Amino acid sequence: MLRGITPHCLDKRIHHVELRNRRLRWPITRSLPRYLKDQKFIRISRRAKYLLFETVNGGFLLHLGMSGSLRVTGVGQEFLKHDHVEIQFTDGKVLRFNDPRRFGCLLWSSKDLSDHPRLRGLGVEPLTGDFSASYLKSCFKDRKMSIKQALMDQKIVVGVGNIYVSEVLFKCGIHPVRRCGRISVQRLNRLVESVKIILADAITSGGTTIRDFLDAKSKPGYFSQQLAVYGRENLPCIRCKSLVRRVVISGRSTFYCPKCQK
Repeated sequence: MLRGITPHCLDKRIHHVELRNRRLRWPITRSLPRYLKDQKFIRISRRAKYLLFETVNGGFLLHLGMSGSLRVTGVGQEFLKHDHVEIQFTDGKVLRFNDPRRFGCLLWSSKDLSDHPRLRGLGVEPLTGDFSASYLKSCFKDRKMSIKQALMDQKIVVGVGNIYVSEVLFKCGIHPVRRCGRISVQRLNRLVESVKIILADAITSGGTTIRDFLDAKSKPGYFSQQLAVYGRENLPCIRCKSLVRRVVISGRSTFYCPKCQK
């Protein structure tokens, strides 16, 4: 999503901002149009599941929640139901934030976004050098939670969503209910490598969901077509032909092969 948005929004002067509905998870400040008028986004980045849009005078965190999406279109295009925010650029492009369930958020701050309260206490980014087997070993020491729960813990590592966890654990051959504190450094090395490969492939392919970002041509992500185990309950494992199973961990479905994953 970040790659899709950036070319349309980075270093483009903002002409107009329309707030159609401020009532998201937390109300959007009424002053947002004034803060952004005639500004440019000098940096657009990501931290965990937040997108960070920065100008010289401040910026905002954007979270899509459970049903949100971003859409790039042209000036004058008809609004869709649940389009809450429109940012119009002087080149005629428009960025719209749509969120039917309104669990997302857009939070303005005049201070450094990296120190925003919503970002404090988050774990490491999985595609950085900080995410390593030794780091995980220290985090997992004496902990009894399953490896699935540990990888979903945002205080340990961010950005490894539910679908990716199933794919990662299948790739490195680790059973999702295995206690994280009992996994050897050697297996954690394979786990770290698998996380980096899976996420890099997903970024290249556009992600596992078609709803997060649609460009002017409504191009979706296609990583979901490459899923090896997620959503394949009772279908043959692509490696050993055993039937894929599903287990619910912390309220989330997890898919695994009982023969390939130990």
